[in-house]
Amino acid sequence: MNVAIVGASGAVGQEFIRVLEEQNFPVDQLTLFGSKRSAGRVYKFRGQDHVVKELKHGDDFKDIDIAFTSAGASVSKEFAETITKHGALMIDNSSAFRMDDDVPLVVPEVNGEDAFNTPRRIIANPNCTTIQMVVALKPINDISPIRRVHVATYQAASGAGAAAMDELVAQYGQLQRGEEPTVEKFAYQLAYNVIPHVDVFMDNGYTKEEMKMYNETKKIMHAPGLDVSATCVRVPVMRAHSEAVWVQTEAPVSVEQAREAFASAEGLVVLDSPADKVYPMPLDIADKDPVFVGRLRKDITDPCGLSFWVVGDQIKKGAALNAVQIAQYILEHKR
Repeated sequence: MNVAIVGASGAVGQEFIRVLEEQNFPVDQLTLFGSKRSAGRVYKFRGQDHVVKELKHGDDFKDIDIAFTSAGASVSKEFAETITKHGALMIDNSSAFRMDDDVPLVVPEVNGEDAFNTPRRIIANPNCTTIQMVVALKPINDISPIRRVHVATYQAASGAGAAAMDELVAQYGQLQRGEEPTVEKFAYQLAYNVIPHVDVFMDNGYTKEEMKMYNETKKIMHAPGLDVSATCVRVPVMRAHSEAVWVQTEAPVSVEQAREAFASAEGLVVLDSPADKVYPMPLDIADKDPVFVGRLRKDITDPCGLSFWVVGDQIKKGAALNAVQIAQYILEHKR
């Protein structure tokens, strides 16, 4: 496979390079693209130096089989035709095409078959918070269809990019020295704080991030009637998002049924022993591939309700890894 990474110098672009190597993805030739500012930077892949090329309109994608793109929605929209016009499959990590009817939105463990319906040669990678949640929802939904989901997210600084991670580290140092902390990537100081605000606010009082979870979950799970209500919160964690999830199913699902379904589900690991203080935490989950679930219990307010806690590395499973797994699914199930 001839593979391209667009946005190679960003946090997700760098993760793409690592994940392709970790997954032993069949790459014959890797081409890196970036902005004019990042062009010329050199990154290693499988021991070889690769120089970032400036992304331009032209025929640079003529011999590319798969292009992983993570340079923002505006770049994806501008360059989609350039990337796909010679037949390359564009697996896009931005929000540009997620809700387009003719672009599949794919999490392989949940709706992998959708990846074969690509009239525009584009597959959208869902939002990071949506990805890890639907991986955990599917095993429950297979037992009894889910009617309603309430979720509160606890999102790491890395969800806002490498500069946001640097800002969080800098803030702790500045505060320790008695200096005014730098606040540029977030609405407020994140160090020693939580901010109930991820992305911009919409007219209905929800943020764009929260509405992504509402809309994307329905599309991925082929469940237009599924109700999803989210509150997304930024927390002073470096990497890996956490989510407190409440679900209501059509018929009651026991804790034992749910735990068994979680344990046998693809891409999901159960860490759930309250007596031993065993549950997933972002400190332990950062840089790991699966989604982890714990704190499983019946919702005491609803006989058809379950509550559980989900943690996943949003740069890996929530971005680069899920995109690579889409490509792996296509290769493994090639028609």
